[in-house]
Amino acid sequence: MPELPEVETWRRLAHRTAVDQTIEQAFCAEDDIIYDRNSPAAVAKILQGQKVIGTSRKGKHCWLDLENGQDLYLHFGMTGSLWWLQPGEPEPSHLKLRLELSDGNRLVYRNLRRIGKIRLLDDAAAVPPVSRLGPDPLGDSFPLADLQAQLAKRKAPVKAVLLDQKVFAGVGNWIADEVCYQAHLNPHTKCDQLTSNQVRELRNSLLKILKKAVAVDADADRFPKNWLFHYRWGKKAECDAKGQKILFEQIGGRTTAWVP
Repeated sequence: MPELPEVETWRRLAHRTAVDQTIEQAFCAEDDIIYDRNSPAAVAKILQGQKVIGTSRKGKHCWLDLENGQDLYLHFGMTGSLWWLQPGEPEPSHLKLRLELSDGNRLVYRNLRRIGKIRLLDDAAAVPPVSRLGPDPLGDSFPLADLQAQLAKRKAPVKAVLLDQKVFAGVGNWIADEVCYQAHLNPHTKCDQLTSNQVRELRNSLLKILKKAVAVDADADRFPKNWLFHYRWGKKAECDAKGQKILFEQIGGRTTAWVP
């Protein structure tokens, strides 16, 4: 599933390519799962002629700010992605949205498995699911003291809490595992048992991982080679970059890769 780095990369792509552009034409595929609140025809009609004046993101959710005051909300689910195409470039399959921009280029949204949403909202940040999210580690204030106070109240394992979107908006499974790995934390450790130094290391590792992933446009091939990310996938995964054994266990209902 796309996580914070991928969605932030797509938001930046949309910001670079669509802001100050007018949507000359909009194509919205007939899909009542993706378009669950507005009919595709209604969305296309409203989008046509609208100017994109900004972009926003929180956690794994992003949206385009339109001149009429509405937001074009995009959630990518398991297999969604955003593409920018120049004239003549072929479009990907499973295309759900095409915005033909005034400079002749296209911004398109594709989704293979239809687990995602496209909505027109008056204020995307003010309604669920975005309104229910906790702080975004990159987009919001994320002070250490507040995090320490929050975690001190939680008795769940640190891995499970890292996945709680009301605490860490945008953090998904591989990021949570990477944070524990780089902060030298046992993912089974109860949050209320973490020392102040451990919470500091958790926060520092999370910010470092997210900033690096965004800096390389969420291109996994450009992640540092010593990250657990490169060694945690598949049934044959055994050891990390140092040759240390990787264990795979269920924590909080999710498969967790960690190195004792």
